[in-house]
Amino acid sequence: MILLRRLLGDVLRRQRQRQGRTLREVSSSARVSLGYLSEVERGQKEASSELLSAICDALDVRMSELMREVSDELSLAELAESAASSEPVPTPVRPMLNSVSVTSVAGVPTGRVTIKAPAEAVDVVAA
Repeated sequence: MILLRRLLGDVLRRQRQRQGRTLREVSSSARVSLGYLSEVERGQKEASSELLSAICDALDVRMSELMREVSDELSLAELAESAASSEPVPTPVRPMLNSVSVTSVAGVPTGRVTIKAPAEAVDVVAA
C-alpha cells in the first residue's frame, strides 16, 4: 500500500538534504520541534497544511513544487505497484476533438473561426 505521508516525508528530506541543511536548522526556522519534523520526514506523522507551509517557507520551496514532486513519486509508486500485481494500467481517456467552422454569429459575419472541442460538448444548430 502506498502511503502519501511517506512519499511526502521522502520529498521533504531530499529537499532539505539538497540544501545541505540539518533537521535542527529547518525545525528552528519552521518553528517545529525537531522530533516532530523528523517523524514527518520518516512518514510516521501526517503533516497539516499549516505545518507543510512552515516547512516549505523554511526550505524556501513553493508548496506547489513540493506537491508536484510528491505527485510524480506517487505516479511512479502506483505504476510499480500495478506492475507487481500484474494489473493492467488504465490508459487516460482523451476525448475525440471535432472541428466546427463558424462564419457568422446571429447573422453578423465573424470571418472564419475554427473551434476544436469534444464532439459531445458541442451542439451545432443550423440557422
